[in-house]
Amino acid sequence: MAKIQVIEELKAIRKELTSIRKSMVDKDMILTEDDYKALVETAKQKKKGELISLEEVEKDLGCL
Repeated sequence: MAKIQVIEELKAIRKELTSIRKSMVDKDMILTEDDYKALVETAKQKKKGELISLEEVEKDLGCL
């Protein structure tokens, strides 16, 4: 009887773990303060037209 209870508890724990995993946030999706500052700075540079495209960089480096 005790063996059946242990198995049932393990099943319940597995179900809870599955639920927890599904609701966890991917740590790579969280912005750090530095990430946020860089994003804000990039947005400012884009508004001012100060950014260049990857295509331009590749062209300048002779990659295209």
